[in-house]
Amino acid sequence: MVKLNKIYTRTGDDGTTGLVDGSREAKHSARIAAIGAVDEANSAIGFAICGLEDEAHRALLTRIQNDMFDLGADLATPAANGDFSPSEMVLRIVDTQTLWLEQQIDALNEALEPLTSFVLPGGSEASARVHLARATTRAAERYMTELAEGADVNPAALAYINRLSDLLFVLARVLNDNGKSDVKWVPGANR
Repeated sequence: MVKLNKIYTRTGDDGTTGLVDGSREAKHSARIAAIGAVDEANSAIGFAICGLEDEAHRALLTRIQNDMFDLGADLATPAANGDFSPSEMVLRIVDTQTLWLEQQIDALNEALEPLTSFVLPGGSEASARVHLARATTRAAERYMTELAEGADVNPAALAYINRLSDLLFVLARVLNDNGKSDVKWVPGANR
């Protein structure tokens, strides 16, 4: 369990932040940018939860918020020689977390109206909030893939963030009366 007695440490006043392995990186590095983007996505998911009435949907997103902290911890722990094995001391995203997302997507997707067009992010307020979380999750994925160009990133973490945006898209449609209230994109409508 994490115990925080003091919120400020002053160790980051020099523009660096500490990683799990004790090393320090610039606060603007690709790794810290990816961790920050995951935090932003998690915050957007929290905002989405506040707009949900259905307890099952709230529980789904709350579980995901916990996984997002796991993801941040994974990114904050550079791999030793590309080893992404979890241990008692190293928290990693694992394939079963992504598999769980896929199972949730399949269950949510069963009642949806088939897509006949791209949908605009909106409809109900709850759906719009989840679409915002989806968009910030896609941004986190972009930061993570940018990090992966120059550093080892857990492949399971990359799969997880990709699948999460899919789940949020499907959930946003569920919140629009199972897709019946989706706002359809009309290409070139305002030309």
